[in-house]
Amino acid sequence: MTRDDRDIAAFDARAGSYEGGWLGRLHHQIADRTADLALTVAPAPLRIIDVGCGTGYLLRQLDARCPDAVELTGLDPARAMIAAARAEATGERLRWLEGTAEELPFPGGSFDLVVSTTSFDHWADQRAGLRECARVLAPGGWLVLTDLFSAFLAPTLVGSRRHKARTPRRASRLLAAAGFRGAQWHDVEGFIIRAVTARR
Repeated sequence: MTRDDRDIAAFDARAGSYEGGWLGRLHHQIADRTADLALTVAPAPLRIIDVGCGTGYLLRQLDARCPDAVELTGLDPARAMIAAARAEATGERLRWLEGTAEELPFPGGSFDLVVSTTSFDHWADQRAGLRECARVLAPGGWLVLTDLFSAFLAPTLVGSRRHKARTPRRASRLLAAAGFRGAQWHDVEGFIIRAVTARR
């Protein structure tokens, strides 16, 4: 079993309680701030995808706040997370799919907003995932990516995480290589959880 398989199994096991307790409240706070940020840069998105959507909380918030959106898609590799998302939200515009960031099952230019919260650190291949996010964004579309990004995390870039982009500097290089421009960094929670906004 690879580390990626173990990550997916761990999220499957947590799906039923993911939004509960103090950790669930923290995830909600992070998602709420990410939604605010997303709607600042893209005030009226029509097609939205949440990559690594978990139980779908962020997408439910965007569904409530984006009356003109025609489609909101949540994608996650953990089957139990997708099942939990489906159980929580049944709106006509919402759809939930099992899949990974590295192989998004959509044609190019399908979305005008890509969001992702606390998922990026678990992507098996962050470079490939960002290329896919860029591919499915229409020209001028926005990416809002929230996760662990801090220079203080540089000492953690060893072992299985040695290739991860846990610092803004590393992540900015990957974003530029994927074709994103104008990356801007934003504080979200404490000094470790940060978001980057970038345009296709």
